Amino acid sequence: MTSTIVAKDTHKEEHLRSSDFITDIVIGMSDGLTVPFALAAGLSGAVQSNSVVITAGIAEIVAGSIAMGLGGYLAGKTEQEHYQSELTREYDEVVKVPEKEKEEVKLVFAQYGLDGPTQNIIANELAKDKDKWVDFMMKYELGMEKPDVNRARNSAATIGISYIIGGLIPLTAYFFTHTPYEGLLISALLTVICLFLFGYFKSKVTGQPPLKGAIKVTLIGITAAAAAFLVAKAFNKLF
Repeated sequence: MTSTIVAKDTHKEEHLRSSDFITDIVIGMSDGLTVPFALAAGLSGAVQSNSVVITAGIAEIVAGSIAMGLGGYLAGKTEQEHYQSELTREYDEVVKVPEKEKEEVKLVFAQYGLDGPTQNIIANELAKDKDKWVDFMMKYELGMEKPDVNRARNSAATIGISYIIGGLIPLTAYFFTHTPYEGLLISALLTVICLFLFGYFKSKVTGQPPLKGAIKVTLIGITAAAAAFLVAKAFNKLF
C-alpha cells in the first residue's frame, strides 16, 4: 500500500510595512543629520574657533530635538482627538439616523460587487451590535484606525532621540580637530556616508528603490550644507 503525503501549502506572503516607530525614526534622523550639519557647515565658513561651532551645534540639537519631539507629540495627540471626535459622531449617528448608516454599510459592500439582498443581510446583522457597527464605519467609511494611546508619548521620544543621534554625527568631527575647516572636511565625510546609509536603509524598509533613495537623501543633505556654507561665507565678507 502506497501512502500519499499531502504537502501543506507553506507559502507566506510578506509585505514590507513602515510602522509608526520606523516613521518617527526617519523623521528625527533625517532632520538630525541635515540641519545640524548645515549649521556647522555654515559656521565653519564664518568663524575661526571649533568651540563656537560646537556650542552652536549643541544648542541647535537641544532646541531641535525638543521642537521635533513636541511636534511628534502634538501630532499624536491631534490624531487621538480627531479619532475620538469622529467616534462620538458615529455613535450619535447610529442612534439618531440608523437607516442612513445602514445605507452607508450597504454602499461599502456594493463597491465589492455584493448584491442587494446580501447587502441587506450584512447591514441588519451588523446593526445588532452597536460597538461593532461603529467600529466598521470608522474603518471602512472613514478609513480610520484606533490610534495607540501611547502614540503621542512614544512618537515624541523616538523623534527627539533620533534627532539627537543624527545631529551628533556631523558635530563629532569638531571635537577632534583644530580648525573649523578641518572639522568641516571630516564632518562632511561622516555625514555623507551616514546620509547615504540612512537613505539606503530607509528606502529599503519603506519599500522604495534603496539606491535611488540613498542618493536622494544624500543630495538633500549636501545641498543644504553647501547653501549654508556659501551664505555664511558671503555674509562674513560683507560684514
